[in-house]
Amino acid sequence: MAKILIIDDERAIRRALREILEFENFQVDEAENGAEGLDKAKNALYDIIFCDIKMPQMDGMEVLDGLMQAKVDTPVIMISGHGNIETAVEAIKKGAFDFIEKPLDLNRILVTIRNAKERVVLVEETQALKTTVRRFKGSSIIGETDGIIKIKEMIEKVAPSDARVLITGGNGTGKELVARSLHDFSNRKKMPFVEVNCAAIPGELIESELFGHEKGAFTSAVKDKKGKFELASGGTLFLDEIGDMSLSAQAKVLRALQENVIQRVGAERDIKVDARVVAATNKDLRKEIEAGRFREDLYHRLAVILIHVPALNDRRDDIPLLAEHFLTMVCTEHGIPRKAFTEDALEALKQTNWTGNIRELRNIVERLVILCSDKITGNDVAIFGNPQVTA
Repeated sequence: MAKILIIDDERAIRRALREILEFENFQVDEAENGAEGLDKAKNALYDIIFCDIKMPQMDGMEVLDGLMQAKVDTPVIMISGHGNIETAVEAIKKGAFDFIEKPLDLNRILVTIRNAKERVVLVEETQALKTTVRRFKGSSIIGETDGIIKIKEMIEKVAPSDARVLITGGNGTGKELVARSLHDFSNRKKMPFVEVNCAAIPGELIESELFGHEKGAFTSAVKDKKGKFELASGGTLFLDEIGDMSLSAQAKVLRALQENVIQRVGAERDIKVDARVVAATNKDLRKEIEAGRFREDLYHRLAVILIHVPALNDRRDDIPLLAEHFLTMVCTEHGIPRKAFTEDALEALKQTNWTGNIRELRNIVERLVILCSDKITGNDVAIFGNPQVTA
């Protein structure tokens, strides 16, 4: 349910607009002057703001300036009974999403709201896409060994469904890439892919990160905040390293999975969410359950489909493909003419004990590209790669 703020000094206008919006199932908040509206917009989370232009003390243009300075990215729709083309153009230039003249027309209001919501989704998708391109440029699930072929086949079967997936495997094996592939081949691919690294967030903040919080819920909660479950609604929520999540957070995640509802920290009302959950861990969750560190009921909720990503040492025949892929990627990123591996270099890489898996291989290839000549040899791997050759 979208939350809308109305800033207008005329009570009749606020009431009329509220009735229209509430009839369309929007949640509505009001401010009777510009200063109050600006304060509310800075300290609470709104999906759309309606702001009158002609108001005493602080007019709508000043409110708009304040919102832009505070970097409030909520779409602002300006309204006025004294509007003209110059005023509308000025408002748009200052950052307003649209301009509506009074008397307010129901259809125009609803169309503008729909367009504003679509723009927000488009901006979020664009930001997510830019992040993906930066982090995964040129990457895909690369490999031709039996284990990787089975993973690709599993992704093809599972991705179109909404079934929850638990991905297991060691650090650096590529679990996140599997999760992204599940999203990219799903019916949710146009919606956000939201990642949470459960191991990187302090235990006392994980619930706020996942479920959001209300203003004043704790000392640093200066405004309402959406959690990852809300941000991923309609898309995919990737819970990485879920084995490191606290038991209290596990209980709330379980409820979210069972009922598709969450509660922000410090709030009492339920919020419906629709996120497909994909989880990953480098731990043996069965052992964690036996040790009392992981809930068995949550495990069964998450592990509808299990995908295990093999260690690089268990798929050595894929190393030449991966090395060539990373070679191209690194040369492109650094603006270096493409270099080449000799056969003995690729063989030396195959014989390396990859304790850090694919992540380590990528780092070694980057080091070799930077430090070696156009032809990277087996001797270069021995010197610069610091391989731990297996017996």
